Amino acid sequence: MALIEIRPEDVVSLYHFLEKEAKDGGYQLNPDAEFTKNLVAGLMKNEQRYGYRACPCRLASGKKELDLDLICPCDYRDPDLDDFGACYCALYVSDDIAKGRKTPAPVPERRLPRSERGKTIVTHTIPLSSSPVPTLPFPVWRCKVCGYLCARDQPPGICPICKVTRDRFERFM
Repeated sequence: MALIEIRPEDVVSLYHFLEKEAKDGGYQLNPDAEFTKNLVAGLMKNEQRYGYRACPCRLASGKKELDLDLICPCDYRDPDLDDFGACYCALYVSDDIAKGRKTPAPVPERRLPRSERGKTIVTHTIPLSSSPVPTLPFPVWRCKVCGYLCARDQPPGICPICKVTRDRFERFM
């Protein structure tokens, strides 16, 4: 499959769309417009290649079910912003970086090596209460990107907070 040339006006259009979406969600794109537009072009190329916007700074497998964690906005965006002020590729940045009070620093890769993915990792344990767990009339779904929770038969088609699709939800309870 040949890639179609990405037109500069399409990059600008997606850039403005992502900028508005980020702002509406309480996020900020990197203020270096040229750098950010290069990342946007990378997202567009990955969407052409794979059918989804995989992070342009990571190697996608081409299999959506294996790459759900790195579809932009990736599952690591919020922890990276909290810990480093920017996500791995620096598309999203903190307020301090956006306003020039800090500069982005390298962000270490949080994604587990392929051999470790899918394994359950327990980082802490919570003491179980002796009281019974309540039975809920609906399952609870959690967005793996932003943590949004909802109780319903199926996850929402689009997360109302971060706008990712239903395949980014996991059953929480």
